[in-house]
Amino acid sequence: MFWTVTLSLLEGFLATIKLFLLTLVFSLPLGLLICLGSMSRLKVLKTVLRFIIWVVRGTPLMLQLLVIYYGPGIFFGLNVWGTSGNGRFMAALIAFVFNYACYFSEIYRGGIQSIPVGQYEAGQVLGLTRKQIFFKIILLQLIKRIIPPISNEVITLVKDTSLARVIAVYEIIWNGQSFIKSSGIIWPLFYTGAFYLLFSGLLTLLFRYIEDKLSYFR
Repeated sequence: MFWTVTLSLLEGFLATIKLFLLTLVFSLPLGLLICLGSMSRLKVLKTVLRFIIWVVRGTPLMLQLLVIYYGPGIFFGLNVWGTSGNGRFMAALIAFVFNYACYFSEIYRGGIQSIPVGQYEAGQVLGLTRKQIFFKIILLQLIKRIIPPISNEVITLVKDTSLARVIAVYEIIWNGQSFIKSSGIIWPLFYTGAFYLLFSGLLTLLFRYIEDKLSYFR
């Protein structure tokens, strides 16, 4: 039974890792774009993006998952996602990407605003354009400053992937719960915690390594 449970949880954990990795791949760059837009000189763009960030950060991710998955059908009568597992996974991915992009955008904004104004002025004195100043002077310092808060959000993302089960995405928690109905045992559900702890531990070590490598900015 132990190996049967382990294999089932591993299958669910692969879906968890897939959702985790794809969320990071898309939300990190999207968060930077949202950040730059929210700091734009265009008041309309700035206001709209800050309102969106406020709504996303102020409402539960579970609610956002339900709205994205069921919303098109309820409000427009459109079966956007279909009935397959791939459709549910895509809905979950979009919800996670948009949610975390908004959180990352605020981390980026805080990092950018923490860079001393003198850094920008020095770049202007050297005749660099705004784009060159950002990529050659600001970006590396920004990465160093945002690694700790980014690492917190990434580890939170590992645990938040379990919310995908509310729209029947078969991740590790779903697989763990299935044994309660099928076999009348609950320990597989607690066993899932070992997978989360191991994965979070590896990520913690990775971010510590990255911080050490960036220590030359001190």
